[in-house]
Amino acid sequence: MANNSYSGVKNSVAEPNHDGEFGCSLKELRSLMELRGAEALQKIDDSYGDVNVLCNRLKTSAIDGLSGQPSDIEKRISAFGQNLIPPKKPKTFLQLVWEALQDVTLIILEVAAIVSLGLSFYQPPESEERNCGNAAGGVEDEGEAEAGWIEGAAILLSVICVVLVTAFNDWSKEKQFRGLQSRIEQEQKFTVVRGGQVIQIPVAEIVVGDIAQIKYGDLLPADGVLIQGNDLKIDESSLTGESDHVKKLLEKDPMLLSGTHVMEGSGKMVVTAVGVNSQTGIIFTLLGMEDEDDEEEKEKKKEKKKEKKNKKQEASVENRKKAKAQDGAAMEMQPLNSDEGAENEEKKKANMQKKEKSVLQGKLTKMAVQIGKAGLLMSAITVVILVVLFVMDTFWYQGLSWTSQCTPVYIQFFVKFFIIGVTVLVVAVPEGLPLAVTISLAYSVKKMMKDNNLVRHLDACETMGNATAICSDKTGTLTMNRMKVVQAHIADKHHRKVPEPNVIPANIMDLLVLGISVNCAYTTKIMSPEKEGGLNRQVGNKTECSLLGFAMDLKKDYQAIRNEIPEEKLYKVYTFNSARKSMSTVLKNADGSFRMFSKGASEILLKKCSKILTQTGEAKNFRPRERDDMVKNVIEPMASEGLRTICLAYRDFPASEGEPDWDNEGDILTRLTCICVVGIEDPVRPEVPDAIKKCQRAGITVRMVTGDNLNTARAIATKCGILQPGDDFLCLEGKEFNRRIRNEKGEIEQERIDKIWPKLRVLARSSPTDKHTLVKGIIDSTVLEQRQVVAVTGDGTNDGPALKKADVGFAMGIAGTDVAKEASDIILTDDNFSSIVKAVMWGRNVYDSISKFLQFQLTVNVVAVIVAFTGACITQDSPLKAVQMLWVNLIMDTFASLALATEPPTESLLLRKPYGRNKPLISRTMMKNILGHAVYQLTIIFSLLFAGEKIFDIDSGRNAPLHAPPSEHYTIVFNTFVLMQLFNEINARKIHGERNVFEGIFNNMIFCSIVFGTFIIQFVIVQFGGKPFSCVGLNVEQWLWCTFLGFGSLLWGQVISTIPTSRLKFLKTAGHGTQKDEIPDEELEELEDLEEIDHAERELRRGQILWFRGLNRIQTQIRVVNAFRSSLSPYEGLGKPESRSSIHNFMTHPEFRIEDSEPHIPLIDDTDAEDDAPTKRNATPTPPPPPSPNQNNNAVDSCIHLFLDPSKPATPSAPGSPMHSLETSL
Repeated sequence: MANNSYSGVKNSVAEPNHDGEFGCSLKELRSLMELRGAEALQKIDDSYGDVNVLCNRLKTSAIDGLSGQPSDIEKRISAFGQNLIPPKKPKTFLQLVWEALQDVTLIILEVAAIVSLGLSFYQPPESEERNCGNAAGGVEDEGEAEAGWIEGAAILLSVICVVLVTAFNDWSKEKQFRGLQSRIEQEQKFTVVRGGQVIQIPVAEIVVGDIAQIKYGDLLPADGVLIQGNDLKIDESSLTGESDHVKKLLEKDPMLLSGTHVMEGSGKMVVTAVGVNSQTGIIFTLLGMEDEDDEEEKEKKKEKKKEKKNKKQEASVENRKKAKAQDGAAMEMQPLNSDEGAENEEKKKANMQKKEKSVLQGKLTKMAVQIGKAGLLMSAITVVILVVLFVMDTFWYQGLSWTSQCTPVYIQFFVKFFIIGVTVLVVAVPEGLPLAVTISLAYSVKKMMKDNNLVRHLDACETMGNATAICSDKTGTLTMNRMKVVQAHIADKHHRKVPEPNVIPANIMDLLVLGISVNCAYTTKIMSPEKEGGLNRQVGNKTECSLLGFAMDLKKDYQAIRNEIPEEKLYKVYTFNSARKSMSTVLKNADGSFRMFSKGASEILLKKCSKILTQTGEAKNFRPRERDDMVKNVIEPMASEGLRTICLAYRDFPASEGEPDWDNEGDILTRLTCICVVGIEDPVRPEVPDAIKKCQRAGITVRMVTGDNLNTARAIATKCGILQPGDDFLCLEGKEFNRRIRNEKGEIEQERIDKIWPKLRVLARSSPTDKHTLVKGIIDSTVLEQRQVVAVTGDGTNDGPALKKADVGFAMGIAGTDVAKEASDIILTDDNFSSIVKAVMWGRNVYDSISKFLQFQLTVNVVAVIVAFTGACITQDSPLKAVQMLWVNLIMDTFASLALATEPPTESLLLRKPYGRNKPLISRTMMKNILGHAVYQLTIIFSLLFAGEKIFDIDSGRNAPLHAPPSEHYTIVFNTFVLMQLFNEINARKIHGERNVFEGIFNNMIFCSIVFGTFIIQFVIVQFGGKPFSCVGLNVEQWLWCTFLGFGSLLWGQVISTIPTSRLKFLKTAGHGTQKDEIPDEELEELEDLEEIDHAERELRRGQILWFRGLNRIQTQIRVVNAFRSSLSPYEGLGKPESRSSIHNFMTHPEFRIEDSEPHIPLIDDTDAEDDAPTKRNATPTPPPPPSPNQNNNAVDSCIHLFLDPSKPATPSAPGSPMHSLETSL
């Protein structure tokens, strides 16, 4: 074991001499970092002698680090590069415009408009008297014939508007996304030694030659060579795919690679490669180059298409293999062994059940698909009926024959009918849906920043609204994480408060203070307060801080002892981990004997104590019976007051026995002498009990999962309100929990878990695996009729699997390790439980916003489609013209989604139970509102349409000739229609049948300004729109009538809400999610290959691929639906074939600065293999786009997928693949 051989060359060059260049080149260092284990050691010995010589060559000091002078740093950057991976070029605005133009409905409209334009300029020969039938309208004066082009031009113009708006949205999203990106990056800091001082610098500023301090939970930001390590274990699965932790020793394997996780221990390394030259950077460059090659290939002739497909596949397989084969010298290729493939298949199957798409997304996709079908059907019928009526009228009743000079006129009619059909389709397809979802989520995410929720995966925000259970940590989440020793049992005496120094025998005092000073991580310190009179700042592990504070309370200076015994002099350190639940440090004395100090959970360490120090300062034997008395009289009373108990002990190894075998922990950690037991208090956060009450009222069960002992956990759970006195709930310890859920063979059985979890409230002394088992058990349970949606909080590296498994994982922004943050969906920037309640509120608000929008949009859809359809059939012309329809579409899609999606949440959202996965998007109440308002609007519109000319005493607009001027009659119909929508938008603000629709309307200024703005634009269109909008100016009286009829919607809304929904049994709900059991078995088998059940995919497979393409912006914005899945990271899309088209994620600009110097919020998109975008069938694997801004702390598993068998169509690596690093390793 490393005796921390630290041949520190004290006087190594700290001041770089700037005359000579560095003693090793970039190329040398790169080739050095490609070696592993023995080969690397050999190379270091051959080339440099040892690590210290390497430090000298790099002109740095192993003890004092770099000088930190700007000139030196500059020089290093120019010689070895910067710790950045250059981002991918953002899409230009024109590219985005081109993408928006790909929308099929828009293309159909453009074609129709162009045909209409072309025909309007065609003048048939004047000489012959032509009679092409009455429908063609006899007399047309010159001006009107010339104005025929206006409609086509207006459609083109409105298409251009839609395209520009879409492109601008995408562009601003991408911009904000990059902003968020760089912000998160700046947040991320790493500890280095410069000029003898330990400082934290942003990861991007790390240079070659820096001495970095690494500790448990870090994600390494650059490659380096170990200088000194304590019990260091690294998870290199993100690079090698091997899930076993690799032990790093100076004399065995000193190479540390960027993107790998520190799972145990601590140490120091000298940085040897940064940015694109580090191992992660090299892989990114490979991926980037692969993408560029692709572009060139695309430009080659199309005949090579087939070849290219294979090439692409091979290229990606090769590169991924390269990445995989990093273990081999200089990245030689290694075939993946076949066992792994087989294992993979099984894992895939096991995982099939696991990931479903986000609840809302599933329901929305399915619904949009259904609405689109209906719209397509209606528009087709409309066109057919119009054509048939026209043909019958012209050629049957009037008995005309088709003549060549009439052809253009007839074609113009057909084009007009076609345009009407397309318009019906445009209105029917709810392309505003994805937009509403995007806006709503982006708005929520932006606002959640202010509530201390940093959302990393967009859909987590919405899933949180459906949460039914929260499994929370205790320390730091429910409590304040400011630990303080408040009781102590020293020298046979129990002190209820910290004892005076003179009460404690001198030799015990020395042992105690020495033990605390050296056996707490040296990175843990107590700093003076920032403000005068404030509390001391606790830096590092809070439990250790409390012990250091205890030493200070005993009027001793721990820093003096640390200066005397620097970290390098510690002979051996057993760092704390979840299996040991203790930490020990060995010191070598001058006479060759050793002394080991240990600290850890009291009930665990006391079992290993055979002696105890008494009042006289002597050690006496400590028998099992005395131990039981101590547990009963000291530890349990402390625990029942909610204190965490820690035992401090030591052991001497005399020189006469020789050096013990340090690797045999069982022998080392026995026969200890107990120094004292302390009780540490961590007060409950004042806002927590209230937050938990809100959760319980909202139908969410809060469970506490902690490593503390049962009594402490129970005491704190009672203080928080998780346990109510007199309730029949379970509090279990990890061991007991495991005993109850496992059968005789030791396998976990779901039925057994089902018996326990509904009543379980506290799980104490739990290991990370217990947490994972509990979360998985609750999620997979079928006891209750609706599937549980579980949120989990975690801060330690070992919480990774549970955070990943949960529907929503919350990591702690301050106390959390990089690994936990990477596995999470949302980061709590203030580590506070009450922020989770805010997340629930926002999640429910997203759901409600989308329901509001649906209620509004479907009313408009139903009315507009029916009006266009019947109007066209009866009067052979749609009462609402194409351009008017496009304007209505704009109101109801873009504007309404903005207005309704930005409603702020209210406390009342927490008064109802969670919706659950099977709850339809459109409830009975909403269906009642939709149909009720549709009836009102249709009645008004049809009355105006067929009797309007009599009511207002104006000319009828029905049966107008082809290019007739706009009529007042149809203008009134159009105006009333739009005003009814506007007033109905106010109705749509409430979806649960509330009476007061105006409540809180002024809290949402966006809503007010949009309604007001739309009204003004409508006024301008009607008064000055003229021919393009088929409008004529109306007088004041007509305006008042239109407004009054519109306002009627509000009054009618009150009538509707009086009808009790319970009476209307015949109303159906709509928009359910797809249930597992609805999927036929054979489809389930086919789906085995995919990790997700993609609802849209199932709908499509039934052969409607064609119409779906026409389903429009859903395709343009299926991105939203994909991006839901993807996460907030520039790597978005690296391993995902489809989401490649857009890296823009839906992020509005979050105004946030996290005020604390502590949190290093890493940006790690860890869409681990299982989170891959829904694999489109037969998609050829598109290689991932080039790397992106976040160079440093990124787990590479987000970007390398290992294709196990090049012959298969590549699907993203399944959870069985080695990429599945964290899951398997932990």
